[in-house]
Amino acid sequence: MLKLAIVLLLLAMCASLFSGLFFLVRDEGRSARLANSLTLRVVLAGLIVALLVWGFHSGQLLIPGAA
Repeated sequence: MLKLAIVLLLLAMCASLFSGLFFLVRDEGRSARLANSLTLRVVLAGLIVALLVWGFHSGQLLIPGAA
């Protein structure tokens, strides 16, 4: 379940990245949509890091080869 949440957040982050690129090209960086896309991407990155830390701490995610 945790891995699925991480993958979905990564996909949402990629979608935000491409929407930011679209807004940069279309609006030439003059609209608030580009800033909103960047804000969303930073929030998603924070959530991904938090889920990774929680997963390693709780033992739901394991490092291969670690004993």
